[in-house]
Amino acid sequence: MAHLRSRRRLALAVPVVLSLTASLGFLPAAASAAPVTASAPGSAEQATDAPVLAYVVNTRADHRTIASVKRAVAAADGEVVVAYEKIGVIVVRSANADFAKTLREVPGVQSAGATRTAPLAPAGTTDAGSAEYLTAADAAKLRAASAKTPGSEPLEADQWDLRAIGADQAAKINPGSRKVTVAVIDTGVDDTHPDIAPNFSASQSANCFGGAPDTSPGAWRPYTADDYHGTHVAGEIAAARNGIGVAGVAPGVKVSAINVTDPANGLFYAEAVVCAFVFAADHGVEITNNSYYVDPWMYNCMDDPDQRAIVDAVNRAQLYAQRKGTLHFASAGNSNHDLASDAIDDTSSPNDTTPVPRTIDPGECFDVPTQLPGVVTVSATGSKNLKSYYSSYGKGVVDVAAPGGDSRYQLPDTPSKNGRILSTMPNGEYAWLQGTSMASPHAAGVAALLKSEHPWLPPGPLQALLKAQADNPGCPASYDQDGDGTQDATCEGGRLVNGFYGRGIVDALRAVK
Repeated sequence: MAHLRSRRRLALAVPVVLSLTASLGFLPAAASAAPVTASAPGSAEQATDAPVLAYVVNTRADHRTIASVKRAVAAADGEVVVAYEKIGVIVVRSANADFAKTLREVPGVQSAGATRTAPLAPAGTTDAGSAEYLTAADAAKLRAASAKTPGSEPLEADQWDLRAIGADQAAKINPGSRKVTVAVIDTGVDDTHPDIAPNFSASQSANCFGGAPDTSPGAWRPYTADDYHGTHVAGEIAAARNGIGVAGVAPGVKVSAINVTDPANGLFYAEAVVCAFVFAADHGVEITNNSYYVDPWMYNCMDDPDQRAIVDAVNRAQLYAQRKGTLHFASAGNSNHDLASDAIDDTSSPNDTTPVPRTIDPGECFDVPTQLPGVVTVSATGSKNLKSYYSSYGKGVVDVAAPGGDSRYQLPDTPSKNGRILSTMPNGEYAWLQGTSMASPHAAGVAALLKSEHPWLPPGPLQALLKAQADNPGCPASYDQDGDGTQDATCEGGRLVNGFYGRGIVDALRAVK
């Protein structure tokens, strides 16, 4: 399975951000970025044994330029999969090894590059470790313990994470509005799960694999039961309080699914993520959760033309969504990296072919989408409100923190004593998982409660209010988790803002008060 969620925010690279933001500056708030699909076979004969790759071509967003670039795509042996004309992003497939290089020379093209290093197969996430499924014996023990607290869900006794941010009490005041939808951009969601079905929005769901949305019934579901990540995330956000299993942070809001994974390898490629942000924006989604990084590069370096094109394309799409009122949340990563440091060793990129170890500068190489402008970056905490051992961090990078679990050093006083997060799984099951993948949906759920209370708030002020209500424990006196006398991570900053928690741990109870 892909990295289902590790980074310095792109905003630190001022010239890059200005150029990317300027390219979106023309977008009107009410504009539609509906895709225009086309098929443009190359004018020259393609080699039958050449690998077919996917590309993003980023242009000026005017019809004349895009039409001209489409002709150039065809002349360079490319086939247009979809064109998002309002943001100037064209998704292309080609077997021409010089395709990107050729397109970069075309007037009106601002960047172009391959979105993968492996050929397209016939047609990553950020959880740390495999899932631990709930057994019948576990369930019986939890039901007995939960029954001691009136109004609890049958498995809620093990949901220490809800109590850590006051979500159990918040639900009694305001469980969230059905006018608010959180889209889970992920591996798909099993909307037939009894805890998810009551709050699922099929009309705001799709499968974006390949770059164009497929809204046929069930297209948004996971391909197999092993693609459980998105279903777990969805339950953390909005599992209904219906007397069946677990509860979500915002059990009254709606949740939708946008499946962006490649069915052949489970990776999250740029063209699918571009599609997801545009689809969410054009279908009235208020919040998206992104517990992954865009494959195949853990960090996309701006001095590489392919990686730069990935950053450009995804940034255009997510900024478009922000302009239409959508706030994005993303996980900080599970590498225990200091994302504000001078250098990071990246040993996993590219992850769709053979990785080539490299040392990157976090000020020039970015985790997408979590380090894009306006995206809320979330670190993970355990049951003791301390940064989880695996969670990446960084002053000026992390915005807020939220429960993501810590099965190694922070064990809760619950029936299972399991430090991870219990939530929904495909086929009506439940399991524990941990990771910044689990932290981001907790923060997204709290934002959904805030949006329910303040429906007029646009993304910027909504994020500011979330941060203002967060509870910051400050940097710990020591972070020697394993007791070997060496600090396992260094927290910089004070009680107002620091590298471990950003502005603090999100607070669901404050959100509804």
